[in-house]
Amino acid sequence: MTTENITATRALLEFIENSPTAFHAVDSAAKILDGAGFTRLNECDAWNLVRGGKYYVTRNLSSILAFVIPETFTETFMITASHTDSPTFKLKTEYESEAFGKYIKFNVEGYGGMVNSTWLDRPLSIAGRVIVKEDGKFTAKLVKIDRDLVLIPNVAAHQNRSINSGFVYNAASDLMPLFSAKDGKGGLKKIIAEQIGCAEDAITVSDLYLYNRTPATVWGGNNEFFSCPRIDNLQCAYTTLMGLINAADECKSLAVYAAFDNEETGSSTKQGANSQFMFDTLSRICETFDLDLRRVLASSFMVSADNGHAKHPNHPEFSDGQNAPHMNEGVVIKSNASQKYTTDALSAAIFSEICKRADVPVQLFANRSDMGGGSTLGSISNTNVALNTIDIGLAQLAMHSSYETGGCADTLYMIRAITQFYKSAITAEADGVYNIE
Repeated sequence: MTTENITATRALLEFIENSPTAFHAVDSAAKILDGAGFTRLNECDAWNLVRGGKYYVTRNLSSILAFVIPETFTETFMITASHTDSPTFKLKTEYESEAFGKYIKFNVEGYGGMVNSTWLDRPLSIAGRVIVKEDGKFTAKLVKIDRDLVLIPNVAAHQNRSINSGFVYNAASDLMPLFSAKDGKGGLKKIIAEQIGCAEDAITVSDLYLYNRTPATVWGGNNEFFSCPRIDNLQCAYTTLMGLINAADECKSLAVYAAFDNEETGSSTKQGANSQFMFDTLSRICETFDLDLRRVLASSFMVSADNGHAKHPNHPEFSDGQNAPHMNEGVVIKSNASQKYTTDALSAAIFSEICKRADVPVQLFANRSDMGGGSTLGSISNTNVALNTIDIGLAQLAMHSSYETGGCADTLYMIRAITQFYKSAITAEADGVYNIE
């Protein structure tokens, strides 16, 4: 594996380490955009957009849209969309629970569809946001407790003889994290108050989640693999962001980066891909420059970026015989006859050409015809902002595990492909006839 690949992967791992929740992922992206000269906007303010400007806006502090307005531009949007959330466990509003007067454990519920067993017997902690009331204002503040804090213990094999025979974990009893001995009641709120520097009674409510504390690692005979939490989908959120930043001074069209929250639970929130967030933002851009949004969208193109399944080394029977990608072999184009993925012949042809120009290999993914697969935000977003779209990703193992695995070469492949995408301009001559500049 090349030094360049390892360097890109370690930068990705730093981004993931700093992003234990969707709130932190947006904060991490915002800091990168700040460093690249982007201006932060607020939805509640009037926007004074100018040619040559670079901007970003957040919603709910868990979704983010960034965009570049070149001095001169083709009247088309070039958009990437990914998501900031990952499957985990969320603390309930009343989360403290005593266990027979000896221990304090936390009452949690699943967020998204995770591999439950991968969360047990490993160091975990708490992150998210709390709402603080100070001077009559309610302010959201990020929290990341950066130490091993809780653990979900398995039952010993001697007491659960079926543990290795397809045991099913009960979400209401088997998956409650242990926090402290009985004298630790109220301890989490105290820890949070000390960390953010406020009085305990100033904390009103919170959105708090478990996160896996196992450190990221690069491994393999040639350092060709990496493993860490939340590869799905922070790898795509990061690589598409870097593609925008790399291309920012060479964009030919109106370049837009989107990373939405709540994909893992269906996207139907005010900040999800099924919201008006993208439509609202694109509308404001068009209004500023007296553009007809409907006409612009007819020439526009979106890349929906969400990771896909690599062919498993131990279980090839779970993959389609001809459409199964591998780690370290390039960007994956995902297709599905039922349109769980947006890819069609037109979008596949256009994006494959862009990858060819970037010297990035392309792979194909489809589910086995007798097995259902997942879906992502591309088709959902298209119900509000309709435009030519392709679903892509990078091949990984153990998706939705608390600790996933990817290929070190693929991070750089995606950055190069998306950089080329943002440097391109797609224009429509008619329905079914398109040019790539």
